[in-house]
Amino acid sequence: MVSDEKMWDDRYSGSDRVWSGRPNDALVREVADLTPGTVLDLGCGEGGDAIWLAGHGWRVTAVDISRVALARAAEHAAAAGVADRVTFEHRDLAAGLPEGAYDLVSAQFLHSHGDLPRERILREAAARVAPGGLLLVEGHADPAPWADRHDHGDLRLPKPAEVLADLRLAPHEWEVLVCAEHDRVQDGPDGRPVTRTDSTVKVRRRAAAPPS
Repeated sequence: MVSDEKMWDDRYSGSDRVWSGRPNDALVREVADLTPGTVLDLGCGEGGDAIWLAGHGWRVTAVDISRVALARAAEHAAAAGVADRVTFEHRDLAAGLPEGAYDLVSAQFLHSHGDLPRERILREAAARVAPGGLLLVEGHADPAPWADRHDHGDLRLPKPAEVLADLRLAPHEWEVLVCAEHDRVQDGPDGRPVTRTDSTVKVRRRAAAPPS
């Protein structure tokens, strides 16, 4: 059986660039007005989100399972002049997340075939959010038009309410800011634009009550 690390290394090695290099639209929309702090970027890929965040004043810890993607991301960060604000870390998220508390934890399209324990990873991601901080989870809510059943039979694409339920958040500790679907135009493999339905869940950990 091919490991997740080899699968992603092979995918990134197959072309000079897999993703556009631009930050995800949902990240920009939900984060642009925030005061920069510390952020944990899960599944950072080639670094588009991490570089944008660093360029807007965030101190970024960006992790991915692919060493190929991380090397590429580090090169892009250096070219953008933000290498001093981003720490890239090789990590299998199924084995655990970096320690610490972050003002923002971002999981953008954290989908993978195979045995990725996505729900458990996202619950651990919530545990890394500092009081007053945010967890932002963006994902596909429907399969791509070009995806056949064989290729995506093992890929769960939950609706926003399902994502929220999977997080198992205590209402007295968390405030739900966004739990919604939205349309997004994406270029398909043939270069033609298609409309996808994506899922956004944005929650804030309530700040600790001041001592009495």
